[in-house]
Amino acid sequence: MNAEKNFIATNAKENATRAQSEKSARQKIVVLDFGSQYAHLIAKRFRALGYYSEIAMPSADVSEFKNAKGIVLSGGPASIYEKGAPQFNPKILELEIPILGLCYGHYVLQKGYGGKIQKAQTGEFGFAMMKIDVQKNCPLFAGIDSACEQQVWMSHQDEVAEMGAGFETVGATKDCRFAATQNLSKMRFSLQFHCEVKDTPCGNKILENFAGICGMQKNWNQDEVLETILQNIRRDSCKNGAEKNVLLFLSGGVDSTVAFALLNRALGQKRVLGLHIDNGFMRKNESAKVERAYKEFGFENFICKDASQSFLNAVSGITDPQEKRMAVGENFIRVRDEFFAEQNLDSEEWMLAQGTLYPDIIESGGTKNSHTIKTHHNRVQGIQTLIEKGMVIEPLKDLYKDEVRAIGKKLGLSDALVMRHPFPGPGLSINVLCTQGSLSENDQEEFKKASEEISKIRFTQFCEHCTQSLEKFILPVRSVGVQGDFRTYRFPAVISFGNEGGGFFHLPKLWEKLDSASVQITNSSSYINRCVIRLYQKEGAQLELQKGFCTKARLDQLREVDDIVLNALHESGEYGKIFQHLTIALPYSSGENRASFVLRPVVSEDVMTARFAELPQELLKGIVRKIAALDFCDAVFFDLTNKPPATFGWE
Repeated sequence: MNAEKNFIATNAKENATRAQSEKSARQKIVVLDFGSQYAHLIAKRFRALGYYSEIAMPSADVSEFKNAKGIVLSGGPASIYEKGAPQFNPKILELEIPILGLCYGHYVLQKGYGGKIQKAQTGEFGFAMMKIDVQKNCPLFAGIDSACEQQVWMSHQDEVAEMGAGFETVGATKDCRFAATQNLSKMRFSLQFHCEVKDTPCGNKILENFAGICGMQKNWNQDEVLETILQNIRRDSCKNGAEKNVLLFLSGGVDSTVAFALLNRALGQKRVLGLHIDNGFMRKNESAKVERAYKEFGFENFICKDASQSFLNAVSGITDPQEKRMAVGENFIRVRDEFFAEQNLDSEEWMLAQGTLYPDIIESGGTKNSHTIKTHHNRVQGIQTLIEKGMVIEPLKDLYKDEVRAIGKKLGLSDALVMRHPFPGPGLSINVLCTQGSLSENDQEEFKKASEEISKIRFTQFCEHCTQSLEKFILPVRSVGVQGDFRTYRFPAVISFGNEGGGFFHLPKLWEKLDSASVQITNSSSYINRCVIRLYQKEGAQLELQKGFCTKARLDQLREVDDIVLNALHESGEYGKIFQHLTIALPYSSGENRASFVLRPVVSEDVMTARFAELPQELLKGIVRKIAALDFCDAVFFDLTNKPPATFGWE
């Protein structure tokens, strides 16, 4: 047995050494992470295009760029002149390989060659139209129609005031004269916009052109990704010469399901155990559906446990969203320990696995330069302690949702498991907004300022009838958002058009006009980061902020509303067309036992950016009528906000 353990340990060490050697030998594009949400998305985009890419710190020594064919400077949350801004090694600019700067990286590159950066007179968040200078030969734009303006995705408050030496402008937008620049003699390129997101349609072509400028050959594919993950699981599950078993919490969502399938493939079912916990925050009948789906696929190594009361107790009386997330995460550890005791499992012999994705890590402030947008339940202190001990395996931690789905399909998982809408580990608990029933003095002051901001906004995109019946006001709750990679916690604005009878409000026919109104509100406001449209309000109901916590009663109300929406999406065929739907319960009603609800369907491919889903309006109206018929419902709103400036959820 000892000889076998020694062999395992030696083999694992050799595999790790070999993997590191192969990694350093492979040609690559290196992305410097300035703390942006988008840094790993850039690397992922190159990999999806077939080019191997790695992440490095901007302060890295030039020796770390061996075999690098090109470098990309990512976006970042800081101002380049801000105290504590990420350190950059200027010697990187001396490397004789192409360099591309994006957003914050645009500033770093320009400043590195003597340019000047300043706060922009007009910040840009969301879509902008860029005009390419047809008189300039820009290899980044090869194959892109320069005769037509190109849609690009902006997220910035600073701007280049003067270009660096040797640079010329090759693209501009209405509010950004240096949207794209180049220095061909040094092979330096910089873009104010984010070409790595799907909302810049020509973005992949730009990145592919940059790979061509770098002389990169395609050297990365899904088979290599899958094999690398499986090798890493086998390596990481071997500690001190012993093969550890692995326990994984199964929410039933895409991430944990694919992680479970990977663990089973790498280690076999005897070394892997899945634990599905009904934490009381599941959707209607969700746990029974999860159990059935797993059994149908052939998973036998999982157990279902009802711990709903334990989790409800853990969040009892909590109103702060971050505290709620941490309470849920810490309770998973307590339930794990209780489960080990019940099953007589030795905690030293079992590692914990999680279906954590890279966006979860970056939004939790999990890299050196990143800011916390939310505290993810997979990054609470109890989990961090296990990570430090080397007792946590996260096979998906470098992947994004679409990559996870691709891996799931490669493993043979059914569409019913792989294409389900994402379901967060904290479940519906984070969709139940909680308050003590009153605004603090600071909240009251900022609520007043938000109300003043919305009152000053004038819309020109709506018809005369809509304009005459338009109402604008602020909801007395805060919601989380992200602008320029910073976390915001501000008030949502409401727009509402004429009451059509029975408490139902008019829904203008053109989604693009509502989108334009939402962007106009959030771009011109300092205390508003979301916009919703009111579709129903119970006649005669006087709505006000109520005391409300995450209780079974409120969760049951939310489950009913959520079930109506999801069933309608499935029956209409719209479910597969959207990325995720969230139903939000607001403590804004005519009484403590009643509630208002926000419908939040979104379309996204990379999670880093998203657009609200433009559902067929007759379908949406039908959904609203069913929800309005529930005896506890006071109002229904529909979220019109993209990401940025708002995140998917409200907490």
